[in-house]
Amino acid sequence: MLPPELNGVCPDEEDSYVVHPKICDLKMVPNFRRSNRGFCKSKRKAHFATGNNEKENLSSWIPENIRKKECVYFVESSQMSDTGRVMCECGYPREQHLEEATKPSLFLGKEWDPKRHIQEMPTDAFGDISFAGLGPKVGKYVRISADTPPCVIYQLMTQHWGLDVPNLLISVTGGAKNFNMMPRLKNIFRRGLVKVAQTTGAWIITGGSHAGVMKQVGEAVRDFSMSSSCKDSEIVTIGIATWGTVYNRGSLICPMGCFPAEYMLDEESQGNLSCLDSNHSHFILVDDGTHGRYGVEISLRTRLEKFISEQTKVKGGVAIKIPIVCVVLEGGPGTLDTIYNAITNGTPCVIVEGSGRVADVIAQVANRPVPEITISLIQKKLSILFRDTYELFTEGKIVEWTKKIQDIVRSRQLLTIFREGKDGQQDVDVAILQALLKASRNRDHFGHENWDHQLKLAVAWNRVDIARSEIFTDDHEWKPADLHPVMAAALIANKPDFVKLFLEQGVRLKEFVTWDTLIYLYENIVPSSLFHGKLQKVLVEEKERSAFSKVPGIQLHHVSQVLRELLGDATQPLYPKPKHAERHRLSIAVPHIKLNVQGVSLRSLYKRSASRVTFTMDPVRDLLIWAIVQSRKELAEIIWAQSQDCIAGALACSKILKELSKEEDDTDSMEEMLTLAEEYEHRAIGVFTECYRKDEERAQKLLIRVSEAWGKTTCLQLALEAKNMNFVSHGGIQAFLTKVWWGKLCVDNGLWRVILCMVFFPLIYTSFVTFREKRLQPMSCLTRTRAFFMAPVVIFHLNILSYFSFLWLFAYVLMIDFQATPSWREYVIYFWLFSLVCEETRQLFYDPDGFGLLKMASLYFSDFWNKLDVCAILIFIAGLTCRWIPSTLYPGRIILSLAFIIFCLRLMHIFTVSKTLGPKIIIVKRMMKDVFFFLFLLAVWVVSFGVAKQAILIHNEERVDWIFRGVIYHSYLTIFGQIPSYIDGVNFNLDQCSPNGTDPYKPKCPESNKDKRPVFPEWLTVILLCLYLLFTNILLLNLLIAMFNYTFQQVQEHTDQIWKFQRHDLIEEYHGRPAAPPPFILFNHLQLFVKRVLLRQPAKRHKQLKEKLEKNEEAALLSWEMYLKENYLQHQQCQEKQNMEQKIRDVAQRVDVLAELLDLDQVKRTGLVEQRLTGLEEQMSQTTKTLAWIVQALRGNGFGSEEDVPTMVPSKALELKEYGLEEKPEEMTALYHVSARNLLYPSSSTVRFPVPDEKVPWEVEFQIYDPPFYTADRKEVAACDPLSDSLEALSKINYHAMDGLINRQSFHGTYAIQNRLPLNPMGRTGLRGRGSLRCFGPNHALHPIVTRWRRNMDGSIYRKSLKKMLEVLVVKSPLSDHWALPGGSLEPGESLPLKLKRVLRKEFWPQFQNLLNQGAEVYKGYVDDPRNTDNAWIETVAINVHFEDNNDVQMKRLNSFLQGSDPETCIRWQLVDKRIPLYANHKELLQKNTALLGAYY
Repeated sequence: MLPPELNGVCPDEEDSYVVHPKICDLKMVPNFRRSNRGFCKSKRKAHFATGNNEKENLSSWIPENIRKKECVYFVESSQMSDTGRVMCECGYPREQHLEEATKPSLFLGKEWDPKRHIQEMPTDAFGDISFAGLGPKVGKYVRISADTPPCVIYQLMTQHWGLDVPNLLISVTGGAKNFNMMPRLKNIFRRGLVKVAQTTGAWIITGGSHAGVMKQVGEAVRDFSMSSSCKDSEIVTIGIATWGTVYNRGSLICPMGCFPAEYMLDEESQGNLSCLDSNHSHFILVDDGTHGRYGVEISLRTRLEKFISEQTKVKGGVAIKIPIVCVVLEGGPGTLDTIYNAITNGTPCVIVEGSGRVADVIAQVANRPVPEITISLIQKKLSILFRDTYELFTEGKIVEWTKKIQDIVRSRQLLTIFREGKDGQQDVDVAILQALLKASRNRDHFGHENWDHQLKLAVAWNRVDIARSEIFTDDHEWKPADLHPVMAAALIANKPDFVKLFLEQGVRLKEFVTWDTLIYLYENIVPSSLFHGKLQKVLVEEKERSAFSKVPGIQLHHVSQVLRELLGDATQPLYPKPKHAERHRLSIAVPHIKLNVQGVSLRSLYKRSASRVTFTMDPVRDLLIWAIVQSRKELAEIIWAQSQDCIAGALACSKILKELSKEEDDTDSMEEMLTLAEEYEHRAIGVFTECYRKDEERAQKLLIRVSEAWGKTTCLQLALEAKNMNFVSHGGIQAFLTKVWWGKLCVDNGLWRVILCMVFFPLIYTSFVTFREKRLQPMSCLTRTRAFFMAPVVIFHLNILSYFSFLWLFAYVLMIDFQATPSWREYVIYFWLFSLVCEETRQLFYDPDGFGLLKMASLYFSDFWNKLDVCAILIFIAGLTCRWIPSTLYPGRIILSLAFIIFCLRLMHIFTVSKTLGPKIIIVKRMMKDVFFFLFLLAVWVVSFGVAKQAILIHNEERVDWIFRGVIYHSYLTIFGQIPSYIDGVNFNLDQCSPNGTDPYKPKCPESNKDKRPVFPEWLTVILLCLYLLFTNILLLNLLIAMFNYTFQQVQEHTDQIWKFQRHDLIEEYHGRPAAPPPFILFNHLQLFVKRVLLRQPAKRHKQLKEKLEKNEEAALLSWEMYLKENYLQHQQCQEKQNMEQKIRDVAQRVDVLAELLDLDQVKRTGLVEQRLTGLEEQMSQTTKTLAWIVQALRGNGFGSEEDVPTMVPSKALELKEYGLEEKPEEMTALYHVSARNLLYPSSSTVRFPVPDEKVPWEVEFQIYDPPFYTADRKEVAACDPLSDSLEALSKINYHAMDGLINRQSFHGTYAIQNRLPLNPMGRTGLRGRGSLRCFGPNHALHPIVTRWRRNMDGSIYRKSLKKMLEVLVVKSPLSDHWALPGGSLEPGESLPLKLKRVLRKEFWPQFQNLLNQGAEVYKGYVDDPRNTDNAWIETVAINVHFEDNNDVQMKRLNSFLQGSDPETCIRWQLVDKRIPLYANHKELLQKNTALLGAYY
C-alpha cells in the first residue's frame, strides 16, 4: 500500500473522480477588464436583454476587451477588384484603409507581411442584428480578431449575451455551396438536429452563412420556432463566419454598437461573398484584416469549441464536461480537414451518408478494415463522388486524402455513420447521442468511470430513451448504490422519467433517502417555490432569535416547522429537532462520479463512515413531501405509487397544496395547486373505495389508525383538516361515523326505539333494542345500561332534553319568576349554568394528544359554536352580576334576556345532525356572510340619505339620540315603507314635533316660516326620497335576493357533502362527552377531576376515533392497503386506455409508427436487393478467382499460353459493403506503426508527409515521397546528435555499436543507412531528422512493470472470469492527462530512466536495480511512438517486477521509498483492465505482461 503522505499528495482517484473546469487565465488577455458578475452566471429566462443597462454594459465592455484587425500598410496588389479599383494585398481598396496606412513611413519599401502590417484595435461592430423584411426576430453579433482568446468569447456569450451554459455542443460542418439533399434525408436531418438540440439544451455551431449546410440548419431552427409555442425552448444557433467574406457588412459597423443593426439579405448581389443566415441567433464574425478570404474562422472555431468542451456544466446535480460532437454533411477538402482534426482531438463525428462528396466517401469505406482502404480505392471513390472537380486532385492530394481517411476510420469508436433505416436508426438525434455515448464507452477510464460518465450525459440531456437502450444493457451490471447520486440529480432537475428508470433498476428508497440526502434536497429546492420562501423565513427568524451572524443552514427541524404550518397543528412534528448539535452523517460509498449543485458536492454525501449513517422513518413520505411542496406533479405521482401509507399520503398532499394555494399570488399556479390537490383527494377516495369493497372493517380501521409517519395523526383527521368533503362524504366513512354515533347499539334499531328506552329505561333489558356486539346480548343489566347510555346518540338526545328544559326554565324565570330575591327556580338555573361552564372548561382542557394549553385554546376558539357558548356565558355572568346589585336589577334582567337569545341560537348547532335541518342551517350560515356584505353597501345609502335629509329638514339638532333616529333609524325604516309624514310638507303637523327641540319625546320641527309652514325645498326632498327608495328597495334588495339565490344554489348542489362533512364535528363532540346531561354532568366532572388532578392519570382518546395498532398488525394492514393501491392504479390505467381521446391518440400514434415502418420496409427492401446483388457479385468473384487459379495451374503444367488467358473483371463486392448489410469484418492487427505517422508532430507545428499504410515499407516504391526535415533544439546539446543533416556532422556517428556512452545497437539487428542517416526499421514516418529525440537511430528506454495481485478484504486474490487480477504501479505528471508506467528514456550511461528516479528516493535506486535484474523480460524492441521519425526511433525493454505476496519485504520497502520530486506527481496502485487510461504503447506492454502471468486483462 502507498504511504499516507503519498495518498495525501495524490488522492485515490478510484474513489474520487473529479472533473475540474479549465478556464484560461483571464488576466493574461490584453486590456481585459473582468465583469462585476461571476464567471458562471445565474440562469436567465430570456436570451436577449434589451434594457439600457445591458446596452451600456456591452458598449463599454466589448470595445475594451474585444479587438478587430485592420491593415495599416497599403501595398498595391496585382489583382483588381470586380469594379476595377486598385486593391491592397489584404483585399481592401485604398479608401477603406486608414489615412496613416496609405502614407506609412515605417514600412516604406517593404513587402506586405500580415504578421506586421495587420494590427489589432477596438472592435467597431457589435450589438443586435435584425434582418430587414424577415420579421421582428433579433439576434446578437460581434466582430472579433482571429487571435481573440476563447475564454473572452465564452464570457461574452454566457454573461453579456445571457446564454445558458450548454449541455452539449453540436458543430455542424459540410458543404457551403451547391449543396443538395434528398427531401426525405433533409427532413430526417432537420427533425433530428432540432430534437437533440431542444431536448439536451445544446448549442449548434455552424459557419453562419445563408448557404449549404448552414442554411439547412437555419431552416430547421426556423421551422421549430414557428411550430413551438414555448419561448423558453428557443434553440441557440451560433454562426462563426469570416468577417471579410460577409456581404453588406458595412451596415453592421457602429463604434458604440447597433441596437439593432438592420441587415439586408441579398443573395443576388453577393457575388463571391456570403450573406448571413437570418435563422441563426448569434454571430461571431472572425476578422484577420483581409477581405474575401474564406476559412479564416476555422482556427478560432476549433479553439473555441475545444475550450467550451473543457468547461464543466453543472445542471440538475450533474457535473459534466460539456460534450462536443461534429455532424458532417457533404463537404469538400476543408470538411475532411475538419473531420480529421476532430477525430485527432477525440471529438466524435456523425457522418450523414447520402449527403454527398466527403461524407459519402468516408461512409462507404467506414466498414472496411484499414488495410483495405488503399490509394486506388480512394481514387476510385473520388472519381465517382467528385466527378466535376476530380481533375483538380493531384497524386499528392489523393495520397493525403487516403492517409487522413485511414486515420479517421482507424478511430472507429469516434466515428458514427448515420444510414437511414439502418440498425433502427430513424432520427439523427439518436445517432448523435449514440455517437457521444460510444465515444465515452470506448474512452479509457478507471473502474466504472466510463459508465458513470455516460449516465451523467444521458441525465444532463434528459434522454431516458438513450439511457434505456445504450446504458442499462447487459454489458454492465449496475449496483443500486451506484445510482444514488444520479437519482438525487434527477430529483433536483425534475426528471421523472429518470427517477422511474432508476427505481426500475433497483434503487431502494429506504437506502437512498438518508438524513443528509434529504437536507441536500431541501437545500436545492426551487428558489421560486413558495415553500422555499417560507423556509427562508424560518431560517431568518431563527437567526434573529439566536443572534447568529449569518443565516443558519437548513436542517430538517426547520422543514418540519414549515410542514406543521401546512399540515395543521393536529400533527406532531415530522422531523424532531436533534438534541445534540452534531447530526449523523451519511455514508454510502458511490465512487466514480461527481455531482455538484450550487457549489455543494453531492458525492461528498456518500463519503462518510458507515457506522454513522442515519436513515429516515419513511423515505417515500420524505420524497413525496419534497416533490409536492414544489408542485412537481409527475415526480410526486411516481413517488406516491411507491408509498405504503398511500391514503394518508394523498390526503396530506391535498392539505399541503391547499394551504400553499392560499398564499400563492399567481392565479395559474394557484389553480394548478388546487387541481393537483383535488387529484390527490380522488386518489385517496379511489384507494379507500378499493379497500372498502374488499373488507369494510379493515378499511374503517385505516381511517382511525395512528400514522407515525404523518405526525401521529389519522387519515380521517387529515381529511378533516384539508376539508376534503368528497372524501369525508364517502359512503364507507359515513357508515363508520354512523357506527360511532350509535356506539355499541345496532344502527338499525330506529330512533323511536332509543327514545322510548330513554323514557322507559327498563326496555333496555329486553330485546326491544339490540346491540352490535353479540356478547352484550346475554350480559348483565348494568353492562347493558352502561352500553346504552354511553352511546353518542343517547347522550345527544339526553342533552337535547336537558337543554330544552334549561331554556324553558330560563324563560319562565325571566318572564314570570324574576324577583328581587332569587327563587329556587332561579338557583336551579345558576346551578345548571355552572354545569355548562364546567363542560366548556373540560372541552378546553381536554388534551389527549398532548398539544398543550395554548394549542387547545386555539383549537377550541376556532369553532364558531364554542365562541357562541363563551359569549352567552359571559353575558349571563354579566347579567347575573348586575342582578345581585339592587340598583341594577332591571339592567341585569335585560342582559340576561340577551343571554337567553344567544342560548336559543345555540339550538341550531344541535339540529345540524338532522339530514333535513342540517343543510338548511348551513345555508343560513352562508347567507349571513352575504348579509354582512349587503349591509356595507346599504350603509352607504342609508347614511348619505339620512345626513342629507337631516341637514335639509332640521336646523341645528343637538340631541344625539334624535340625530341617530333621524339619520339612521328613520332612513332604515323608510326602506320598509314607513316614510316620514313631514318630508314632502303636505302632511306637516306641528303637534307631532317640538319647535325648539325641548320636548325629549318629540323630534325637532323642520325649518318653517312665520306662518308655521315649512320652507325647505319639497321638490328636492321628494327627489332624494325617490332616488333613495329606487336604489335601496329595488336595486340593493334585489341584489340581496340574487346573492341569497346564488348561495342557495351553490350550497344546494353540495348540501349533502357539506352536511356529511360537518356531521363529523357533532359526532366527535358527543362521542367524547360525558354520558350524563347537565346538570347531572357535574358528577362526571367530579370523577374526571379526581382522575386527572388527584390521581394524575393522563387523558385517553377513545379508540373508535384514533387507535394505535401493534407493529405486526399495522404492517399487515399497510401491506394490504398497498396491494389494493396497485389494483386501483391498474384500474385507472385501464380506464385511461378506454377513454375516447386516449384511443384517438393511440390510433394516431400507431398510424405514424406504421407509416414509418412502411418507409423503413421500402428502404430495407432496397437494401435486401442490393445485399443479394452483393452476394451474387461475391460468388462471381470467388468463381473468377477459382477459374484464375485453375488457368494458372494448367498453364504451369504446359497447357495453353499467355495469350489465351481470359481477362478477369475485378469484383465490386467490396464496393457495395458500405451498405453494411453483412456483418462487419474483424479489424486486422496493424501491420505498421501508426502513432509514428501522425500528421502533426508533437510539441511542434511541423506536419509530416502523409504516408498511407501501403506505402510504409521502404521496399514499396513511393516516388512522390518528400518528407520535411525536423530536429528540435534540446537543452542537453552535448549529449545530442547534430541538428543538421550535413555529411560532415553525421560522419562522426558510429552506428550499430556503442558510440561512446550512446548505445546505437538495435534490438532488431542491422538497420539500413542512407546518406549517413539510419532508416527506421519499421518503415516510413513522413518526417526526416531526429525530431525531439536525443540521437539518430535507436533511442533506448526502460519501462519497469511493477505488479502485484489484487486481493479481497480477507486477503484472497481477486478474480474475474476465473482469472486473477493484477494491480500495477502507475504515475501521472501534472502536465499529462494520461497515466504511465514508471519508466522512460535512458540517459547515456545510465541504467535507470530519469522519470523513474523522480519517483524513487535515491537510496533505493540500487535495490530497485536488483529487482529489475531479477525480473522477467516482457518485451524488447521497437515502440510505436509519435516522436519517431525516418531516422530516429525509440526501442524499449519492459521488465516485470512482480510481488506474489502483499507482505513481501521488498514491496513494503518500495512503498516506503516512493516519493514525488514534483508535489503534483501522482503515484498509485491501479487495477489492470483494458480500460486503464495509459498511453497506447504502455497498454500494449501491460497486455503482454498479463498474458505472461496468465492474469485477466
